[in-house]
Amino acid sequence: MAKSNEPLWWGPFSAGGQISAFLTPITVVLTGIAVPLGWISAGGLFNLVHHPLARLYLFVLISLSLFHGAHRTKTTFMELGMRGAQGLLAFLLYGGAIVGTVLAVVFLIRL
Repeated sequence: MAKSNEPLWWGPFSAGGQISAFLTPITVVLTGIAVPLGWISAGGLFNLVHHPLARLYLFVLISLSLFHGAHRTKTTFMELGMRGAQGLLAFLLYGGAIVGTVLAVVFLIRL
């Protein structure tokens, strides 16, 4: 049996799917509905983002969603017949998720 690093990416993929399913609707309600309707002031939401737990929430949401999307995109390309480019796709997609995670950390620290 050939060894693969595929199980390494299944963890963030599955966690990203669960986290995205639970946390994205909450984020959309807060930023896309509650603020425009005046239920929460924009300043109050801005102050909330400065709390360490809110930053952790955003980090988890962003990073795991990126890995979930990268794995789903790679799998879709594989099913469309691009098996010859599997290594390049994995490098680009998972590399993009890693870069996005690092950028999220930098942004959230500087916020």
